Amino acid sequence: MLVDTFGLGEIIVLRLQDGRTEARRLDEAEYRQWLEETYDGGTVAEKPSRGPSVIRLAISVEGQTEEDFLKSVLADHLRMKEVETTPIVLDRGGNVRGEPLAEEMVALRQSFDAVTSLVDFYGFRDKGSRTVEELEELLARKIRHKTSGPKAVIPYVQKHEFEGLLFSDVTAFENVVRISNRSIERLKEVRSQFPTPEDINDNPATAPSRRIASAIPNYRKRLHGLQVAKKMGLEKIRVGCPRFDEWVTRLEALGGGAGND
Repeated sequence: MLVDTFGLGEIIVLRLQDGRTEARRLDEAEYRQWLEETYDGGTVAEKPSRGPSVIRLAISVEGQTEEDFLKSVLADHLRMKEVETTPIVLDRGGNVRGEPLAEEMVALRQSFDAVTSLVDFYGFRDKGSRTVEELEELLARKIRHKTSGPKAVIPYVQKHEFEGLLFSDVTAFENVVRISNRSIERLKEVRSQFPTPEDINDNPATAPSRRIASAIPNYRKRLHGLQVAKKMGLEKIRVGCPRFDEWVTRLEALGGGAGND
């Protein structure tokens, strides 16, 4: 395989950084330097050997908060299942659409053993009147149309948005954000109105993020969202959010260590 058979926008460089795989796209100057350092005559260098059971999983994510969440909350758990995750932020400025997302996931198949996504249903630009399940199926069809082969591609759309996960245990907001008892009670009241945190709706005025901002005016998604999720812990999120739990279970099953504690 020759690297010059791909366009610059199709190439994702993987580097080992502090024991974790980091993925990024390069500008033209960085690309040329990378070629000089890595390749001989344009031929892809031989891959380093790795254990055959370790699955390299790329996750297309909507933004930095989701990337941080995956690295800090989910990555270590999946690593124990022999699944090594690499979150890759979609270059869409939050404007996620079906066709570009499907194309991104297909492109990632060339560099990874499996590919999934973590994007919000709320704000998905061309979801139309589809349910979250119908949207995932549409993405799966688009991907099947563009590619073939045994590699796993698992489109996942979070219902309704990342902040919904934080309603799994609203007491986790305490000591993370300056918050009054009344604010905690307001969040508990919201949670009590829905069967699960994932059912908190995506109306622009009542989406999970808007409800949190209404109860906690100083809440900042990237600053506080990750801290709340870490304090809460993955298991509480999985117990509270059945769709998210099903997704994590599918990712666990990719690895040879899926049955490990």
